[in-house]
Amino acid sequence: MTRIISFFTAVLMFLIPAVNIPKTALDTENANTQYTCVFVHGLSGWGEYDFYYRLAPYWGMFGGDLMRYLRARGVDAHAATVAPTASAWDRACELYAQLTGTRIDYGAEHSERCGHSRYGKDYSCVPLIKGWDAENKINLFGHSFGGATILLFAELMANGSDAEREATPADELSELFKGGKGDWIYSLTALSAPMNGTTAYNAQEDIEEDPEATVEERTDVALIYTATEYPSDRIKEDSAWYDLHIDGALELLEGIETQSGLYYFSIPCCKTVQAVDGTWHAAKSGMEPLFRASAERMGSMTGVTPGGFVFDESWQQNDGLVNTISARAPLNAPQRELDRDDIQPGIWNVFPVYDGDHMSLQGGMLQNNPVRELYMDIINMINSI
Repeated sequence: MTRIISFFTAVLMFLIPAVNIPKTALDTENANTQYTCVFVHGLSGWGEYDFYYRLAPYWGMFGGDLMRYLRARGVDAHAATVAPTASAWDRACELYAQLTGTRIDYGAEHSERCGHSRYGKDYSCVPLIKGWDAENKINLFGHSFGGATILLFAELMANGSDAEREATPADELSELFKGGKGDWIYSLTALSAPMNGTTAYNAQEDIEEDPEATVEERTDVALIYTATEYPSDRIKEDSAWYDLHIDGALELLEGIETQSGLYYFSIPCCKTVQAVDGTWHAAKSGMEPLFRASAERMGSMTGVTPGGFVFDESWQQNDGLVNTISARAPLNAPQRELDRDDIQPGIWNVFPVYDGDHMSLQGGMLQNNPVRELYMDIINMINSI
């Protein structure tokens, strides 16, 4: 989703009244915890530190600011702001600085290898939350690439980075890279997140190389993917562009282990319908028009990545930008279908596939999708564990 689209969305929000949604209360009677909830946006997204969040809240969109709604219900909720197209590593470092009220430290080894400044913005005067530690944990929510971001973030919090420890004097090493803080996070919820990458980029290339591709398809590709190309001042390996390709995503997962004390949840989405021949096609209604071209291509695509990974028919079901199978859980991690009566840590608890396109869990883009009660339900469930 591009910032150009967000501008038009903001304009439309003034023209279309917000849907009147029932006020769901926080279930304090059955709550065992009430930790702070931190939401991390996806590719080309924005958060509370961005001034236009007040015009077009990434979380909630047409239904109104989800953070404001949750706070009014008694939930301490915050929307982080991380770089729109940066790598999962850089975004994780930015998230840590915001949560701790410190200066961004991308790491000595990483910044030298990737050719950019080691330090970034200082949040010491404007931390996103206060009093975060092992006693005052957080629940993390990540939409789209925000899911990959919080997954790497949780890994660094728990185990730090060997490369950074080896390259940095002890008195200069960021606390993030020291590890030992895995118990500062209570739960992690990935929302339509391409944890194993997405074939959307393969669909993009397919459309660009197809002489019979329609003008509509080429236009959609231009709008969606232009903003996802890696920044000119960064190497490919240090960008969202790289981490979102299947090979890059799987490379990232090699350094991430499932933590035994952390509760993992995921909500995969689908807005495609399976045809008699087994392929998947964009639903006739309910899918953002912008995603239909990629949904169609992804729905009939199989192949092999340059790294040798075979994506077969099981990858065809999708939400317009992310393969449903990729949003379930990392392929190298234990997973099972969600059982609310037996939620266990150290394993991915997968919600039933949500009937919605890629922007549905965000609140919709040009179509309103009420999500307030959904998040209240998830938070009440987490609090009750």
